[in-house]
Amino acid sequence: MKRFSFPDMFESFRYRDFRWLWMGTFANFMALGMQMMARGWLVLRLSNDSPLALSLVMIAFALPMTCMSLVGGALADRIPRKYIIMAVQAGNALMTGLLATLDYTGSIRFWHLIAIGLVNGSLMSINMPSRQALISDIVPKEKLMNAISLNNSGTNLTRAFGPALAGVLIVYMDTAGVFYLIASCYIFSLLSVAMIRISSKPFNAKSKAMTRDIREGLKYAMGDSTLRGLIITLFMPVFFGFSLIILLPAWAREALQVQADDLGVLMMVMGSGSLVGSLILAALRNMTRRGRWLLINGVLWGATMIMFSQSTSYVAAMPFLFFAGFMSAIFMALNMTLLQIYSADEMRGRIMSIAMMSFGAMPLSTLPFGAVAEWIGTPNALCLSGAMLTILTVVFSLANPNFKKIN
Repeated sequence: MKRFSFPDMFESFRYRDFRWLWMGTFANFMALGMQMMARGWLVLRLSNDSPLALSLVMIAFALPMTCMSLVGGALADRIPRKYIIMAVQAGNALMTGLLATLDYTGSIRFWHLIAIGLVNGSLMSINMPSRQALISDIVPKEKLMNAISLNNSGTNLTRAFGPALAGVLIVYMDTAGVFYLIASCYIFSLLSVAMIRISSKPFNAKSKAMTRDIREGLKYAMGDSTLRGLIITLFMPVFFGFSLIILLPAWAREALQVQADDLGVLMMVMGSGSLVGSLILAALRNMTRRGRWLLINGVLWGATMIMFSQSTSYVAAMPFLFFAGFMSAIFMALNMTLLQIYSADEMRGRIMSIAMMSFGAMPLSTLPFGAVAEWIGTPNALCLSGAMLTILTVVFSLANPNFKKIN
């Protein structure tokens, strides 16, 4: 039985270390959201509004997250996770401060953005497996879904307000001032994590080759049917569900001819849906058959994308966007919870690193649908993407009947 309880929604905040981790995660993702906006604005200024330049900078950030996440996972099982996160935040603050100084002095060049993006993406790939796995070190296993949902609610808040805040501040502080503020957010995140008392002991401190650790993690993930299924179901929405986030601006311009302010409202509606989904999942108690709910969620997510893609008015699009954000938040939180529950302690960092690869694959996976959108139109491309997500989820469900029994 599952029970919905508002008083229990924030129960993980009773743990002191989780409160500090949540604040550090919020500051980290607020910095990331603001940085995406400020960096994009700076790219357009340097490249005379080139969409190609914007795509290259995004790929420079995303590519290391795909390639380096496995290294981050191996480190998370070798070194206390708290100290990995602190070192990464120091590196992010340093690189963002350098970017701000180059911008302020007028010395900034396009290649600087590519190089700093590669470093930031590499640091992100090392940061995320430890940050996710640290939750299991702080809260009991029975509170894990609540803690992960609350953690995701913070990141969803930053999705809704981080880029908007940066857009406003650029008017008053220019991009250089915003970059200095972002560096301060990274420093705050570092200090928050430093306040955590629990320091996970390294599980793999012996002098084994890093490549061996990575191979062991991949073998473990692929050899366990539950973990293998969870990873497959995670990558399906990465390739076919999150295309909505990347293609939303193009859809809005093509289907509704909206301006920047209306696009901002649409993005905020989707972020609000994600926030509500995270909080509702945090309030659920004793949820059973979570594998079944994960699959149902995937089907509904794909169906929502199909209906949204054919919307012909601004008002009609809003509820579908809200529900898509709602479904995506629940799906990701459920998947991350189950991955942590079914991972052995000594393998958890490496399992999280495989999951974190999805964040890097997300923008890369949208390139084919961007090309399809050029050919058949963005609404039809989104409809195709949603249909693929629905069909693949149904096929996976039929091929793996035991997956529905996962609790």
